[in-house]
Amino acid sequence: MVDWTPDVLGDEFEQLTLDLGEDDQGPVVATLVRALPAPSSWWDRLRGARRPLENVDVLYVHGWSDYFFQKRLARFWTSRGARFFALDLRKYGRSLRDGQTPGYITDLRTYDEDIAAALDGMGRGDDGEHSTRKLVLLGHSTGGLTLSLWASRHPDVADAVILNSPWLEFQFASVRSAIAPMVELTARLRPLEVAPQVDLGFYTRAQQEVVDPDDPMEVNLKWRPVQTMAVYAGWLSAILSGHNTVAAGLSISAPVCVLLSARSATPTRWSDELTRADSVLVVDDIARASLKLGSTVTVERVDGALHDIFLSRHDAREDAYRRLATWVTGWRATW
Repeated sequence: MVDWTPDVLGDEFEQLTLDLGEDDQGPVVATLVRALPAPSSWWDRLRGARRPLENVDVLYVHGWSDYFFQKRLARFWTSRGARFFALDLRKYGRSLRDGQTPGYITDLRTYDEDIAAALDGMGRGDDGEHSTRKLVLLGHSTGGLTLSLWASRHPDVADAVILNSPWLEFQFASVRSAIAPMVELTARLRPLEVAPQVDLGFYTRAQQEVVDPDDPMEVNLKWRPVQTMAVYAGWLSAILSGHNTVAAGLSISAPVCVLLSARSATPTRWSDELTRADSVLVVDDIARASLKLGSTVTVERVDGALHDIFLSRHDAREDAYRRLATWVTGWRATW
């Protein structure tokens, strides 16, 4: 029997622990969080009314130094009839255990195990194909990179892929090929060597500055620290390998929607500009890289958006949700 228990988000959210065996730091788990749509009213059932996404499952994967906490994002989907699931990957958020190196991985393919366990927990079978329900993959930042690579390696499993500021290219794209061999060598010799901390906490401050009191967020700072978690050589080598694979071109068979801020800002000192731009990625480089994901790609540029589009100030966030709604259910829906 599947043992769903109440989640830390409360309300309609539940969680399921996924056993992934052990590594050299002990037992490894991932955590699947779900929110299910409310039952249809008796009147809707009587007149045969259906919500537009009643046959859809959504699987969300978070970014680096992050975990799932965005209630409104889940409710966007459940209000339209979809079942929403979010995966806290191994050694992140709900899945982080004492003695583990937060977020550490040396090969992004290892997350195939986490995703397979999540799909099985969703009732789709570990290959994701044992269901008549459509599957939407939704990834933010590093989660967008992970899901893009996974979708390309698993053609025809996902029916749509939605990427929220996916980390598809290194912030210094022009030097990626030059530094990759050095990072790879360091990863082989000293995989746990820590890179200098370059995050001054401005991205977290920007999110706090634009919080909407009518749409509050509660964040566990142990799981999502003000400054990002330590970056290790082994992990960075895995990321650069993923970037190289994207640069060579992927073959995602499903339609892809990429949501990006309209502009980037360099977070070397605090300014109000950081509350209206992506201060993590170079969005023009990501837009170009997005065109290598597959044959059907839509790029949406949201003016005034932060790196996490759905945590932006009110106007930009509402614009992002309107664009998302149009893409999944409106006249531009392609799946």
